[in-house]
Amino acid sequence: MRIDDVTLWHVSVPLPAPFFPAWIPGLPQTDNRFTLVRLRTVSGLEGWSAGPAMATERQGMGSLLGPYLLGERADDLESIRQRLREMSYLGWHLGWLEAACWDVIGKARGVPVWQLLGGTGGRVQLYASTGDVKDGRARVVELEKRRSEGFVAAKLRVHKPHLADDLEQIAVVAQAMGAGFKMGIDANQGWRVAVVADAPLWDVERAKAFAHRAGELGYAWLEEPLANDDYAGMAELRRSVAIPIAGAELNHHGLAEIEVMLQKKCLDIYQPDAVFAGGISETWKIVQAVAAGGARYTPHTWTNGIGFAINLALFAASPWRDDTLLEYPISEPGWIPDFRDGLLQTPWQHHRGYLELPTAPGLGFTIDKAQLWRHASQFYRGTKLRVALGAVWDKGLRTAKELGAVRDARLVARQQVLEQRVASGQDLLSPFVGTPVQPHRGWKLEA
Repeated sequence: MRIDDVTLWHVSVPLPAPFFPAWIPGLPQTDNRFTLVRLRTVSGLEGWSAGPAMATERQGMGSLLGPYLLGERADDLESIRQRLREMSYLGWHLGWLEAACWDVIGKARGVPVWQLLGGTGGRVQLYASTGDVKDGRARVVELEKRRSEGFVAAKLRVHKPHLADDLEQIAVVAQAMGAGFKMGIDANQGWRVAVVADAPLWDVERAKAFAHRAGELGYAWLEEPLANDDYAGMAELRRSVAIPIAGAELNHHGLAEIEVMLQKKCLDIYQPDAVFAGGISETWKIVQAVAAGGARYTPHTWTNGIGFAINLALFAASPWRDDTLLEYPISEPGWIPDFRDGLLQTPWQHHRGYLELPTAPGLGFTIDKAQLWRHASQFYRGTKLRVALGAVWDKGLRTAKELGAVRDARLVARQQVLEQRVASGQDLLSPFVGTPVQPHRGWKLEA
């Protein structure tokens, strides 16, 4: 289980048509871009993960990552999580890397990650998650197609400069789709991005006005109506409206941030994406805290096919999997499964609005090596020899030897600790797995 190879790629999968994400107004997204990591163990097991990227902004990450992870055990999640935490102090939020360790562990034990977390097999029901902003009539055409494909629920986007334009869209859609089709709304105010065009910026009063009208029209939830860190505003909004309030998808501070939001009663539905929230272990702790706090959980999944697999495993093991829907990103013609999941041998295809859980060990996908060669550019390969030679070049032979000896001694000492735990009968995964406490049912937290 010891990691002896860390490899990184920049990936850019061309989309079949430009996609205009609601969260970055004015940007024609023509590629699905992300950073891909492969961790390989001494025994040859491979674990994969990915983090979304705008371009090649993680170019220098390998020189930090290799020395931190090489020699670590993939199943020593306590140590791996600490290394990633230390990297965050240096400016890199890399919790998404930890999922590659879960992929390795699942493959080593011959079971899917959702099973490691205590889940059972079967399937989950999905809601169709749109990604762009449309007027009401165009949105109705889109959602009618989703309904014909078997979806019973969907999420639309509002991101117009003026409140009246957003209200017009949701009124037209509600009237056309009727009460039998469940719908949510994403305002994308949690993390405002105005890198191209200007972006609307909601305050509490606008959020209240919109939420009241959405509730009257029968919408099932309102997502990210205020900034991520506006805890007081979210709590006030939630107390003032009937529609459930959702958010916390891009939670970079993990459980600590969610605990504050639970204490302040900010949200009814928590949507941490494990790609951003510190990885699978940290997100599983969040799932347990949300259950104990009387709220609900269903994750954000708008990254790529690998990110979807990571969050699918968590949702499938959560106590809400049978009575809550999982986000399924689809926004034709640009953002569709074959390109959203562009490096996977088998994209995550729904069947009449359901998805069968993967039965393959690990995260349940296989990288298509031909597509990897076509769409990815390797920018780092870390092995013990390569890192050692780099240290000699950077620090000189004597200092490199001294640094290597200190690091090797730390790894040996850590291995002895782990061996003692295993000898005493402890499963190294036990602090990170198990079924969360049973949640309180219903949409609303107590006031």
